[in-house]
Amino acid sequence: QVHLVESGGGSVQAGGSLRLSCAVFGYPYNDYWMGWFRQAPGKEREGVAFIERDGIPSYANSVKDRFSVSTDNAKNTLYLQINSLSPEDTAMYYCAADFRRKSAASKFVPDEYGYWGQGTQVTVSS
Repeated sequence: QVHLVESGGGSVQAGGSLRLSCAVFGYPYNDYWMGWFRQAPGKEREGVAFIERDGIPSYANSVKDRFSVSTDNAKNTLYLQINSLSPEDTAMYYCAADFRRKSAASKFVPDEYGYWGQGTQVTVSS
């Protein structure tokens, strides 16, 4: 069974950057379809970034100019680089994994993922 551990969150001022990490334990990360999600207080969890098993990333339209996914095979870790942070980015950020192939319609749907990390909090002040 895969185990996911996020880190790298924190409190930053608007305009700053953060790099979030998702360490994958138990299986090679590229055995899975991997997603990054976030959930702000009082809002539904939303998908922001996705990486296919062959390493091709995709992004939600709302973040594609500021978010970037990368991987480190040696560390079996995914990263989410977030630039030009705004208070609207304040949320708990989660990485998620699933064995099942994802379509364009399903890859940003939280219910499509069977494995989740505990999350890392990002707080952006104006």
